[in-house]
Amino acid sequence: MINVGIIGVGTVGSSVANILKENRELITARAGKEIRVTKGVVSSLNKKRDVDIPLSTNPDDVVNDPNIDIVVELMGGVEKPYEIVTKALKNGKAVVTANKALLAYHRYDLQQIAGDLPIGYEASVAGGIPIINALKVGLSANQITQIKGIMNGTCNYMLTKMSDEGVAYEAILKEAQELGYAEADPTFDVGGYDAAHKLLILASIAYGIDAKPEDILIEGIEKITQEDILFAKEFGYVIKLLAITKKIGSDISLRVHPALVKKSQMIAKVDGVMNGISVVGDRVGETLYYGPGAGGDATASAVISDIIEIVRVGKSSPMLGFKKPFNSENLRLAPKDSIESEYYLRMQVLDKPGVLAKIATILGENAISIDIFLQRPTNDKEVATLLCSTHKSQERDIKKAIGEIEKLEVVRDSVVMVRIEES
Repeated sequence: MINVGIIGVGTVGSSVANILKENRELITARAGKEIRVTKGVVSSLNKKRDVDIPLSTNPDDVVNDPNIDIVVELMGGVEKPYEIVTKALKNGKAVVTANKALLAYHRYDLQQIAGDLPIGYEASVAGGIPIINALKVGLSANQITQIKGIMNGTCNYMLTKMSDEGVAYEAILKEAQELGYAEADPTFDVGGYDAAHKLLILASIAYGIDAKPEDILIEGIEKITQEDILFAKEFGYVIKLLAITKKIGSDISLRVHPALVKKSQMIAKVDGVMNGISVVGDRVGETLYYGPGAGGDATASAVISDIIEIVRVGKSSPMLGFKKPFNSENLRLAPKDSIESEYYLRMQVLDKPGVLAKIATILGENAISIDIFLQRPTNDKEVATLLCSTHKSQERDIKKAIGEIEKLEVVRDSVVMVRIEES
């Protein structure tokens, strides 16, 4: 018998407990031993929970219990979970977590503390999609050259609705909150931080690179409007919030931002609350992983897969997939302004002669070649919306050009920039 304690018996924790009970015969056959949840920890005992396990409000009741074999951490946050997971590991217990924020900041610390104890974290990235195991095991013979993914279902749902139904950003955000896809404070999702935490975890497995959220480019979808959606449609694109890592020589580029993606790309077809992740290996080529990125049962499925693996194998494989430090190529995090991309720009300008020429001159002086230039009317007859796309240029150049354009007297408000991801 393997005893499990769950810290954080919310939607996912309740699903873990109930699936282990309802599918006990199947899970026992696959694990080789019966697995039972014997204790749970919650923030308050006043809220009714759909589980029949003993509950308390003290994590020590789980981490200090000598009869608990595996601690499942599902409470969220960073520092408090880190303290709890550290204590569990020091007490000799295996750990399973779905906490991407914890891992975004402390994955290397936890790997060191764990030693030979297993830490499972399949549920931390893309919910029910087994992407962690795919990178650690299935693609372990490959040099990973690129990972590109839709890793936040809330943003994908919102952008899909904006594209399919012409809904404004503010309206679809309110709907997403009412449906429970977005929190009352949606910044973590719509600001790109949730996707960034997941990308950092995948990049550690692919490249052994230790970066924190503050080290990488993170932009959200808050500035996307119907004008951007319509431009994308007109020229065969869709807009997606992408988490991207690319290996270019010894540089590892890590970034999260909205992007115009050609409709022909497989990742462009991932709609609604679903997640999709493309991984390119030097031997296997491109592989695509698709499925639900959140939800109680989907995430619980990934949690339980880790529990079963720990019980079945009985020993630890390296948490991040490397027996030895992965430093043979001296890989380094690429500077944020070294990105090379095509770009889409939207700006409000006075509708008068010479404006286009001034903007084109600034772009040209910064080595930026224009591909498409469109002008759209606005409700204000004196103001027009300019939409343009560029050929490939350097991030530092486009940002310098935007800074100069925004200083022009004929430009109203900030220039909105979205990258174009062609491959």
